[in-house]
Amino acid sequence: MGDLLPLLIGVPLVGAAVSLLLNDHARAQRALGGVVLSTQLALSVALLVAVWDGSTLTARLGGWEPSIGIVLAADPLAAMLLVVAALMLVAVLVYAIGSPRTNDTAPYFHPVYLTLAAGVSASFLAGDLFNLFVAFEIMLVSSYVLITLGGSRDQVRHGMTYVVISLLASTLFVTAIGLLYAATGTVNMALLAEALQGIDPALRTALGLLLLVVFGIKAAIFPLFQWLPDSYPTAPSPVTAVFAGLLTKVGVYAIMRTQTLLFPTDGASTVLLWIAGLTMVVGVLGAIAQNDVKRILSFHIVSQIGYMIMGVALFSFAGIAGAVLYIIHHIIVKTTLFLVAGIVETSTGTAQLRRLGGMLHRAPLYAVLFLLPALSLAGIPPFSGFVAKLSLVQAGLAIGQGGIVAVSLAVSLLTLFSMTKIWNGVFWGAPDEPPAGEEAVGFVPAGRGMVVSTGVLVVASLAFTLAAGPLFAVSERAATVLLERTPYIEAVLGT
Repeated sequence: MGDLLPLLIGVPLVGAAVSLLLNDHARAQRALGGVVLSTQLALSVALLVAVWDGSTLTARLGGWEPSIGIVLAADPLAAMLLVVAALMLVAVLVYAIGSPRTNDTAPYFHPVYLTLAAGVSASFLAGDLFNLFVAFEIMLVSSYVLITLGGSRDQVRHGMTYVVISLLASTLFVTAIGLLYAATGTVNMALLAEALQGIDPALRTALGLLLLVVFGIKAAIFPLFQWLPDSYPTAPSPVTAVFAGLLTKVGVYAIMRTQTLLFPTDGASTVLLWIAGLTMVVGVLGAIAQNDVKRILSFHIVSQIGYMIMGVALFSFAGIAGAVLYIIHHIIVKTTLFLVAGIVETSTGTAQLRRLGGMLHRAPLYAVLFLLPALSLAGIPPFSGFVAKLSLVQAGLAIGQGGIVAVSLAVSLLTLFSMTKIWNGVFWGAPDEPPAGEEAVGFVPAGRGMVVSTGVLVVASLAFTLAAGPLFAVSERAATVLLERTPYIEAVLGT
């Protein structure tokens, strides 16, 4: 089964190369992209079944020893994230094909999109820090193209912010890798887990903080999040949706993997708890202050990242399991909400709340597609957000961290308020009178593919609630592997 691991990276890369050769045949590119990503989804499901019992699969590329070779590793955490990521990539591809604003007929959209898929898979499977860096760069290079696709002035201007911040994070990352290699003689994460225990504690702490800054930029935690709300809203809606659902979660995954494997602690991390709380609060307050649907949702990405960091910061079995469950919930729900925002923008030509209103009467289906994931994001029972947040609240109370629990509950109420703001501005009431010289907003129904793919993700979010028991069980297995460390280390090293 270890042969599945390189296939999850190789299939989309080969697909991207073939798609590039078909750059004059948009229909062939679309069909190829659908086949490749569906294959990746099937492979991911097979991998999840193989590690469902809590085992870890590995693949040594070229047969080299872990100390000098490339090792791919998949435990329950990586496998679950691969399945959810592949599902999102397929749904967003269908949405993009049906969206007139995506420009998916541009020669390079499909090859770059498949390359992004390969980078996401490589990030979840990398067994060493250098290849994690390479995987990040594959994603980032692809995202540079996608975020400026169409070439409007706003896209390029705000996209430059994204590029500069990403290059800074990459520079810090490769610097951290060099320092770790100088201190320990390896970049393999399983070997680092053992080698770091033998170096000076102050140096180990400094290296841990450097990696936290690197991955914190990519995850958009406080105070390293400013780039996200400026760059995401200007990109085409499908691109923003896949970025919001996946790219920041890759950063959270890297924090979770490195903090538990390389820098374990016996109790809750005060630094991470403060970061989690501030990320929640600043993100939700930023969302409340906005008057554009995409900007509200972009700030909510930041706020919800705080919940995931909260679970990691608790450093308990229940906390890590809750964080894993929350990541899965958030990928689905946040992707769905951005797709709905794209439907609204496609239908009306704007995402500004003051110019929208009354869509409940013109397009009740759009209102339903927004309402269900919005209630889930706010944590209203019985939706998936409630299940995920409840697991984190129980984990926090179990170890006496009432402060962060109180913050998380307060932020949930503010999240509900901001979702109500979108509901009132877009679907309820009526738009403001347009200023002199500005035309009133019209309405053109969105494409069928856009609505169907969004509906599928809404159903997936509801299915999350129905399957909460099995999902939490595999999240617990993922938490066991992360906290015990030994099964992962032994699997990677073959001992």
